[in-house]
Formats: sequence, C-alpha cells, structure tokens
Amino acid sequence: MTKLRKIPQRVCVGCREKKPKKELIRIVRTPEGNVDIDLTGKKSGRGVYICAQKECLHSATKGKKLAKNLKIYVPPEIVEKLYASFEEIQEK
Repeated sequence: MTKLRKIPQRVCVGCREKKPKKELIRIVRTPEGNVDIDLTGKKSGRGVYICAQKECLHSATKGKKLAKNLKIYVPPEIVEKLYASFEEIQEK
C-alpha cells in the first residue's frame, strides 16, 4: 500500500482560494523591511501567497490586503515593481 503524500495548501491573498503551494507566488517582507517576490519560497521573513494572475494582485493591492497581511506599508513604487515582476513571470 503506497502512502499518499500530503500536498501543502496555501490561501491566495487576492481571491482567497485555497490552492497547492507550488501554484502560488510568495511575496515576502524581509527582516530588513523590504517587500520582494520569492520564487524559491525559502527567503526568510513574513510571506503571503498570491495567484499568478494580475486580477489577484490588483485585488490584493487595491483592498490593502497585501499590506495588512505583510504587516507593513507597501509603497506605490513597490506595487509597480510587483506588477512588472508578474508580467515577467507570466511571459515565462
């Protein structure tokens, strides 16, 4: 009898849907206070997960869900950087 492996689940900040961790993108607040996209999922700091869709990012930034979950103010220039990074990820 084979043992079923548990797939880690996380909730998207934008759409609030529970999905497998590998399908989501991690956004992390580093100990220095910077907000970055963590493609490896291993950077230290407080992280939130979001779908790889612009609608979810828009929902998370418009409703200030991202800032609330990261427990830090997210400046507009960082939001623009996140949008640019999302475009790069979607092109791959």
